[in-house]
Amino acid sequence: MSAWIERVWYGGSRWKFLLWPLSWLYLLIVAIRKAVFVMTKSTAEADATSLRPPVIVVGNLTVGGAGKTPLVVALVEYFQRRGLKPGVISRGYGGESESYPVLVERHPDPKVTGDEPALIHMRTGCPVVVAPRRAEALQKLLDVYDCDVVISDDGLQHLALPRDMEIVVVDAQRGWGNGLCLPAGPLREPVRRVQSVDLVVSNGLHAQVGADYMMQLRPVRWKKVSGGEEKSTSYFAGRTAHAVAAIGNPGRFFATLADLDIASIQHAFPDHYSYARKDIEFNDNLPVLMTEKDAVKCKSFNLENAWYLEVGAELNSAFYERIDARLNELRSHKKHG
Repeated sequence: MSAWIERVWYGGSRWKFLLWPLSWLYLLIVAIRKAVFVMTKSTAEADATSLRPPVIVVGNLTVGGAGKTPLVVALVEYFQRRGLKPGVISRGYGGESESYPVLVERHPDPKVTGDEPALIHMRTGCPVVVAPRRAEALQKLLDVYDCDVVISDDGLQHLALPRDMEIVVVDAQRGWGNGLCLPAGPLREPVRRVQSVDLVVSNGLHAQVGADYMMQLRPVRWKKVSGGEEKSTSYFAGRTAHAVAAIGNPGRFFATLADLDIASIQHAFPDHYSYARKDIEFNDNLPVLMTEKDAVKCKSFNLENAWYLEVGAELNSAFYERIDARLNELRSHKKHG
């Protein structure tokens, strides 16, 4: 995200007033699109709901990362611990394939699948299917795999995707920005959209907005990008390192390194950036530290001293109880419907 856009969306720049008319045009297009979809939606599509497993959409209202993928991973791992068979669908931002849908295989190529689907599959081992049209990804997932529950990594605004539960994730540091829709602000939809979703989860403890639950990303361990070695989170404490991040909010990662007492030389790249080896060769002996999302794209470089920070999303038990209650409600409805 450019520094200028950052100032307009999150820093109070007066440029937002000049862009405001374009935001109204954007809202008009969104409203027309929704109206056309509702008018053309068939009864057969609605009837098919009873024939598939529950679909949980984890999305956000703002452009850029808010913490959706860590929450998707946490949900997948929770369902796996309960003995269920979750599957994940995704748009696959940053990837490009000659044909879709794409099944994310054991050794995925992030250039084809996108970085986040590759991360989710490598971290959890669960089935992941990628397609620009998420409804097609859902159908492929259900055709190939036996899933009890499906999680969509993003897709809140993908109208054709059927869903039974919507979870919005918001970055506690950034909130809703200036509260305006694109391009004057970071919102894909007006803030009032949260009134129609099932849950709002704040990524961080100091949310600027109301949220039902808080999620905290906790460092777990350092892992070597090329595989094999693991180190404790304190391993680089008191040292200087290069820090690279191609995520929606690189500052969050850099702040985490500071919390771990690491002096970082910061290298921020655009979200979903496709790395070349030269991007992370700094011609010195300092370690290179990155996020797990970056690591899936750098693994093939066989870097000698590059490490990624594995993090875990912590949510209280009430969050998962709410998820279970909703799934039980859906099962009961289908059983007696």
